[in-house]
Amino acid sequence: MDAMELEQALHTARALVLADLVAGDVAEADVVSLVEDAVAHRRWWVEQWPEGAGFLPGLVAQDVQDALLDRHGRWPLCPVCTEGGDPHALEVEPELGPDPHWACTKQAVFVARVGSLGTALGR
Repeated sequence: MDAMELEQALHTARALVLADLVAGDVAEADVVSLVEDAVAHRRWWVEQWPEGAGFLPGLVAQDVQDALLDRHGRWPLCPVCTEGGDPHALEVEPELGPDPHWACTKQAVFVARVGSLGTALGR
């Protein structure tokens, strides 16, 4: 993988996660900084393992989700399980693989591809 392909993979991952943050109305400046931190961290990772470039969107989404949990709480909340019980976050499936989706693990359903959460939320 050359430097241009690496940059394209990182930019794609950033754009997909930012689209989901915008869809969830949580794309404030401090949250965007979390995305930039995740992308910087994953830059080193993908330089070490270029074959993993297709996994970047899911990994960056998980990194941002973990960072948001510490600062803001669960994200993105599951739009499938809306009645009763505590709200829970969607999870990225597969955890390490291409074509990542946001999934409700309680109902065992895919909700949206990473980057397309707005369609599932009706936005």
